[in-house]
Amino acid sequence: MSPRVVRTITDCRAALAGLRAGRRVAFVPTMGALHEGHLSLVDLARTKADVVVVSVFVNPAQFAPGEDFERYPRDLERDVRLLARRGATLVFAPEVEEMYPEPLLTRVAMHGITDDLEGARRPGHFDGVLTVVAKLFHIIEPEVAVFGQKDAQQAAAIRRMVADLDFPVEIVVGATARDPDGLALSSRNAYLSEAERREALALRSALGRAESLAAEGVADAAPLLAAMREELSRHPGIDVDYVALVERDTFRPVDRLTSPAVAAVAARIGGTRLIDNVVIEPHAG
Repeated sequence: MSPRVVRTITDCRAALAGLRAGRRVAFVPTMGALHEGHLSLVDLARTKADVVVVSVFVNPAQFAPGEDFERYPRDLERDVRLLARRGATLVFAPEVEEMYPEPLLTRVAMHGITDDLEGARRPGHFDGVLTVVAKLFHIIEPEVAVFGQKDAQQAAAIRRMVADLDFPVEIVVGATARDPDGLALSSRNAYLSEAERREALALRSALGRAESLAAEGVADAAPLLAAMREELSRHPGIDVDYVALVERDTFRPVDRLTSPAVAAVAARIGGTRLIDNVVIEPHAG
């Protein structure tokens, strides 16, 4: 059965008032252009709740000037068809004017977790993400919200926002979905040419180098980072933005693996910027 689609905050709240009736609500926020990564999060949400709400909203507040807001892929009809196959209950797909009827004078801002990596490269990005997620939490009032590990820094920031501001929401993070060749699924993969897509596989290869070394007992960050950079340097079509090893919850740099850490890379291939990461466990021996 196709999920109901609502376009206004009033209609969303009214629909949920009828659906909730003591049932648990899970929420999956997206910007549309859905792929298997998003849909795997819907599957996970269905294991956590009786009602699954998916938002489809390309949020202008998280795009910096010159980024791809205008050309970001949009196809709501296709998204709804895909969500129908995965059992979503309700789709909230507001227009920009519905979410931001007036210029924003109030934003959610964070320090620490968002200072480096994506936060440093995309000024204002996380303020925009946290602000829209806070708004969506207030509109939908879910018991659980599901995010993807591919956006690990975003997930860490949202976990901290929920803790700091006492949102009554359980945050669940689903594993990164990948194509069989290892490329992390992303709506922006659609921008890649065939040759660029082959080059993009180097991101996962670089992360795999760090994983392998850690499994062999290498704990110092320096050789792990060097191995990732060396792998990426073998691909002249890749313009590396950053390579990092950070704490999973704080995103502070790690000097030595003593607990699970996030190895993260960001790079531009042609005109497309991609990110990827893996959680690396310290050697058990």
